[in-house]
Amino acid sequence: MFVRAYLRASTESQDADRAKTQLVEFAADKGLKIAAFYTENESGASLQRPALFELIADASEGDILLLEQVDRLSRLDESDWESLKTTLKAKQIKVVALDLPTSWMMTVNDPTMSRIFAAFNDMMLDMLAAIARKDYEDRRRRAAQGIEKAKAKGVYKGRKEDTERNALIRRHLKAGQSSWNEIMELVGCSRGTVAKQAELLKAEQAAAA
Repeated sequence: MFVRAYLRASTESQDADRAKTQLVEFAADKGLKIAAFYTENESGASLQRPALFELIADASEGDILLLEQVDRLSRLDESDWESLKTTLKAKQIKVVALDLPTSWMMTVNDPTMSRIFAAFNDMMLDMLAAIARKDYEDRRRRAAQGIEKAKAKGVYKGRKEDTERNALIRRHLKAGQSSWNEIMELVGCSRGTVAKQAELLKAEQAAAA
């Protein structure tokens, strides 16, 4: 049984590694050692998360997926959450979250106890995932309302583009010597940002052809 830690932040400005020490301390307290860390800056409301699916692909039956909070795993809508759960269950990956004490029993290498707590833990995971999704939708709605008010007052300017970063991404893309993952690591951005710049670069090249 390997412990694989998942660390996620929604935006590039947030530190996805912030909870790393907490996860290490938790694992040590349970007599476990984290075999690998999987870190990314991607939205929890999307299933487009390469690091998460790399973790799932690497995991063997019975491995533990350790995370700080359930919302690090999911702010997904119901359909996508069911899809992710199906993927996790297919490999019998045990989800353990620091904010979900009922999941801590999954760290005990006792099949009988694991089965006893599994059903209740699944129910708690569903509940917290639903709460995380509602919180996400509420914050988006409040943000949209704030933007509309600012627009009405003529003070909304939108998010400032990071032109230097985007230019660097496009230089790497033009050179064609680095993969998207390498560009993400070199520049410190998300896959979505690289994808957007790739589309813009493609459009520019098509227009110049």
